[in-house]
Amino acid sequence: MLNEARAAYARPDTTSPARLIETHSALVRRVAWHVHSRMSTAIEVEDLIQIGFIALVEAAQHFEDRGIAFAPYASTRIRGAMVDALRRDARMGRAGMANRRYLASIRAKLEQEYMRPPSDAEMASAAGLEPQAYYAMAASTQAVAQDSIDESYSDHDMWFADLADSADTALEKAQLREALMANLAKLTEREAAILQLYFVEELNLDEIGETLGVGAARVCQIKKAALDKMRSLMMD
Repeated sequence: MLNEARAAYARPDTTSPARLIETHSALVRRVAWHVHSRMSTAIEVEDLIQIGFIALVEAAQHFEDRGIAFAPYASTRIRGAMVDALRRDARMGRAGMANRRYLASIRAKLEQEYMRPPSDAEMASAAGLEPQAYYAMAASTQAVAQDSIDESYSDHDMWFADLADSADTALEKAQLREALMANLAKLTEREAAILQLYFVEELNLDEIGETLGVGAARVCQIKKAALDKMRSLMMD
């Protein structure tokens, strides 16, 4: 009985917030790359990753184990936070985003110098602005449009696009995944790695390139060659 109690105490709690964050941190990068691949001109991928990690922490803190896996729950929260940020940036405009980055850099510098959040007066002084000019610049970094969901929704709007694969794409991936597992040993090591990362791990070309240390274009070439070889193997 004592040994069982000790074993239970030593066993890590897989549902604790810290453990959930640790085991699902890769999910943030995956969702960020998926969102970025569809909206790459709107925001940097590293910014999406930062937003995603905040959403992951919040999801882990509020998660209740009721028979539902954490990963789908967290993925929805992470993707939602990223899309919300993209919508806010789209309403802000280029000048507002530039002002936000400028003020954020000043704030970070002052926080490091003072070891506390700076006041508005300190921010204005560091930016070389009069108080009213500083307040105007700060206001420009806020989204100003507030539309209702009924007014803004459109089936053709990328902000409401379903980021999941279509039924045809999902079926194609499932079929190729089966063929991949059967013929994986017949491919070169790099071909097998790329197909496994793409079809099994469901990474996109940029993620695979980052993992293997090559460009996305090269990954695309190797993937195409490997798929041609796979089709030939399946026809034999």
